[in-house]
Amino acid sequence: MRIKSLSDLDAIKARGLTRIYPDKMKITFGYATCGIANGAAAALETLAAAAEAEGLDALVDKTGCIGYCQAEPLVDVWNPGQPRLVYKKITAKKAAQLVKDLKEGNIRKGWVLYKALREPYLLTDEMREYDVNGGNGTYADIPTSGEVPFFAKQFKIAMRNCGNINPVNLEEYVARGGFYALHKVLTTMSPEDVVNEVKESGLRGRGGGGFSTGRKWATARKAEGDVKYILCNADEGDPGAYMDRAILEGDPYSVLEGMLIGAYAVGKSDTGYIYVRHEYPRALEMLETALATMRDYGLLGDGIMGSDLKFDIEISRGGGAFVCGESTALMASIEGKRGDPRSKYVHTVEVGLWGKPTVLNNVETWANVPAIIMRGGKWFKSVGTPTNAGTKVFSLVGNINRTGLVEVPMGITLREIIFDIGGGITKDREFKGVQTGGPSGGCLPAEKLDLSVDFDALTKAGSMMGSGGMIVMDRDTCMVDVARYFLNFLGEESCGKCTPCREGVRIMHDILTRITEGEGREGDIELLEEIGLGVQRSSLCGLGQSAPNPLLSTIKYYRGEYEAHIREKKCPAGVCKALITYSIDPEKCTGCTLCAERCPEGCITGEKKQPYVLDARKCIKCNACYEACNFDAVLRQ
Repeated sequence: MRIKSLSDLDAIKARGLTRIYPDKMKITFGYATCGIANGAAAALETLAAAAEAEGLDALVDKTGCIGYCQAEPLVDVWNPGQPRLVYKKITAKKAAQLVKDLKEGNIRKGWVLYKALREPYLLTDEMREYDVNGGNGTYADIPTSGEVPFFAKQFKIAMRNCGNINPVNLEEYVARGGFYALHKVLTTMSPEDVVNEVKESGLRGRGGGGFSTGRKWATARKAEGDVKYILCNADEGDPGAYMDRAILEGDPYSVLEGMLIGAYAVGKSDTGYIYVRHEYPRALEMLETALATMRDYGLLGDGIMGSDLKFDIEISRGGGAFVCGESTALMASIEGKRGDPRSKYVHTVEVGLWGKPTVLNNVETWANVPAIIMRGGKWFKSVGTPTNAGTKVFSLVGNINRTGLVEVPMGITLREIIFDIGGGITKDREFKGVQTGGPSGGCLPAEKLDLSVDFDALTKAGSMMGSGGMIVMDRDTCMVDVARYFLNFLGEESCGKCTPCREGVRIMHDILTRITEGEGREGDIELLEEIGLGVQRSSLCGLGQSAPNPLLSTIKYYRGEYEAHIREKKCPAGVCKALITYSIDPEKCTGCTLCAERCPEGCITGEKKQPYVLDARKCIKCNACYEACNFDAVLRQ
């Protein structure tokens, strides 16, 4: 069926609603990469077999990630007229028991993460009521999603459908308001109207640069040329970041619809490309299926929705080069060339892919576009701050109790994200710092916890928004070693085209390595600052210009740690092996034997329930004893 009119969309919406809300029990598994990695495939297979054996009449399906990756595998269960229940950590061992419970009407409340009494449809501003009794009775003491700290402060726009629909079922996407924004722009808005609406929203690029999306589109629309291109950057090379992957795995149609709207707004564009990194096979599978389905419905190709719009989207595979996240390197890669950046004397919106005007936005940016069109630019701008509108998706990882993806309004503080949403530091250890913006971002200390999380505030503090990676570090993190680690990564990922980045990053890394090995010299800190500032000012592209951020920010906020390495030949965090020794405090040691059992060299000896002794001559400084001790008896000095 080709969608040509509003009545066609409405008919598909009706079918989609019957899939989302069937007249019988529905069980959906979180089947994004995080769920699969935690055993969702085996759990789904076990549950399906058990349901058949038990005669449980239920629709079993797959969905994307709702963000709480630490609690995967997540299973969503809904019965008509009752609250939705989201179960956590349903492994294959638990799946068969869950089926029996569902068959008998039992609820193991210790397995339930939260209940949902209603579901907002963001695009249409509707509310779907699930439970006729308001969650009373059997469900009374089960928390709602808003009562679960991880979700309490979140507001989902880009991830509005993730975990709520089958990612590649177009009918379910339409049922939640999908493709109505495309119909709206094709039937009631001029291209200028669309550009102005995006301008009004204040949407800034979520890939890291924070450039005005509306201004970018306006410039591309005015650019001369008979052909223009629409690109989506799904390369996402930051270690620990996976926001774009989750959106592509959970709701690819939102991105594709956004690209269609962008093509209409810019004009003279009949081809788009999604640049997906090779390491994202699940995202690629979802995209390929979604694109084929859209072609079947006439949403790609000629005469889209009965209009003059002609547009198709191709997938371009990236080899995983970090530098290809930079716009000109990405375009060179799509053209079949080596992914080297070039000087932007002329912006890519004027001269981009194959020398033609090109609009490049990342996955999250495109996913926001349909919501802006449906709810209006003023609505989007009402979320966040006056200069940083909307929400931002962050991957929260590191030494933190609750890891996963969080989508929060711009302007929220680091403290709220790390402690209210993330639950604070693991093992109740002291907070040391947080790196925002991926390997090119800066590290911020405890005194910056109340900093507003937005493009401008983070940049002013010496860090950056980046794509949204957020790595939390505890007291046992050496900030000199952190800077060394990220400079090593960036040095390996540098294309080597310009001297400041190629040589400057290597030299900074060599100096840091020398410092962590106990060979630091007076003047090294000042030399590092001088080189870092030079690399920032003179590198060709964003990789080199931001590469010194981890170094300069750690010197700014943790200078004392650098001085201890150089002057005292000590690593305060006890990480740099050349600068530490291990010993056991006899006053604290209870003789529990854990340290001796974990030591691979047998250098810890003693009698049970008596203080143990560590032979430093045999110690290889593997840290196993320190991690094993529950009484802080193992000392690193």
